[in-house]
Amino acid sequence: MANGRNPSSLVRYGTVVSVLVVLLALWYRSPVQNSLDQRLDTVLTSLLRAESKVDTDSFRRPKVAIGFGGCVDIIVDGVKLLNEIGLKPSKTPFHHDCIESREQLSQSFAYFFPPGAASERFLSNDTLFNELVEASRGLHGNRWALGGNAAVMANRLASEGCDVLLGGRFSPEVTEVLSVHVTVAGKPVEDPDIHLILEYPTGAKWGEYVSRRANRYIVHSDDHNPLLDSLEDFEEQLQSFRPDLLVIGGLQMMDNFPFEKGVREARLEHLNALMLSVDEVTGVHFEMASFVDKELMQALLSRVVPYASSLGMNEQELPNLLSLLKGGNVTVLSDPNPRVATVLDQMRELYRLLSTERRGQAGGRRLTRLHVHTLAFQAIIVTTGSPWKNTMSATAKASLTANRHVCGSPDINPSKAKLIMDDSFSISRQEGSQRMPLLETKPVTCWEEADYEVCVAPVLVCTDVYQTAGGGDNVSAAGLVLQI
Repeated sequence: MANGRNPSSLVRYGTVVSVLVVLLALWYRSPVQNSLDQRLDTVLTSLLRAESKVDTDSFRRPKVAIGFGGCVDIIVDGVKLLNEIGLKPSKTPFHHDCIESREQLSQSFAYFFPPGAASERFLSNDTLFNELVEASRGLHGNRWALGGNAAVMANRLASEGCDVLLGGRFSPEVTEVLSVHVTVAGKPVEDPDIHLILEYPTGAKWGEYVSRRANRYIVHSDDHNPLLDSLEDFEEQLQSFRPDLLVIGGLQMMDNFPFEKGVREARLEHLNALMLSVDEVTGVHFEMASFVDKELMQALLSRVVPYASSLGMNEQELPNLLSLLKGGNVTVLSDPNPRVATVLDQMRELYRLLSTERRGQAGGRRLTRLHVHTLAFQAIIVTTGSPWKNTMSATAKASLTANRHVCGSPDINPSKAKLIMDDSFSISRQEGSQRMPLLETKPVTCWEEADYEVCVAPVLVCTDVYQTAGGGDNVSAAGLVLQI
């Protein structure tokens, strides 16, 4: 052979070099990787310790009443579903308040998919909705689950040790998947409302679009939920149930629903009367959602928000509510990965505005609790001296629940998680603001300012996503459990 080289010796030589390269790479990388793994383990252990500081086994089961509604979720791969019905990616992404056609669906999905922003829209085209439902049923990997803010929160609250009264109308099959600690107030239905959950992971591709984070796009065409048609049954049982906490959610189902004239206003008036009927020692929590109907939001700012002492929302819903309170427009899309300082400043402003708005409002409650859940962290503000307790542990529990729900397991595996919150954060965007370090052994950072306490905790972000839908509901419910 030319140059006297033996092919087999060259192969052996190449193999040895490859092994050496791999070993060198592992030798150089392993200290860094081991350090990251150790950090995640320490943060997880510290969060679990913070969560367990409240001994719930020694407490009586708290009683929580929650309305309204529920549904069956069909959870599918969003890109696969759109491909299955032959829907091409729109070249003109656009936000629509209500979806009426295939073109609008394509434009709307293309608008929210790239930034990975959660969205929920009413689909008024029955033919298109039925087509999507039928295609979903035949799609490999589809899953069916209990859905709806109130129902999902009810099951989480029950699993965390509460007795729950749930206002909603469900089929017998759906009622069977509710916890034995959940009592339904509402007449049964044969055909429950269906929500289509178009999930997608980080890096998913739809045509030229690539998602920057895992999230979901939800479409529904409800008959029961927008009308709050369990309200009367719920009201009838509420007084005898005597809850420690009343939770209101699911009102986004009213968004862009084709009500007959005056019906929506009448239902919100009735809901307002119910909230006013609850005694002052009972906490009232309102869980925000994706709203785009400005008239509905203004009605909620008049009839619902002032009568809640606690609010829960995500990083999209916070700037939306803040914009409307300041006389602006609906904020359809905000930064899906905001910095801690940005969120804290928005929370402070919201807290101040709502505290001011409620002064002198007949029957209004003072806002004493505010919980914002984001992909990277949890933040809770609680008024000093208010009935809400265990804020540090509640923030830790909310953080852990985010991973448990999205990964689909009660046990958290650090190898399937990552921290995306910075190693330290400013408590405000104002120049010269204090920076707080993220301490692995004490990851929940709490401090006092003005008339409230602030707690921030990092989320061990799940990297092996099982589901994102219902994440906010589970997280918010888990945070409430330790504070009532």
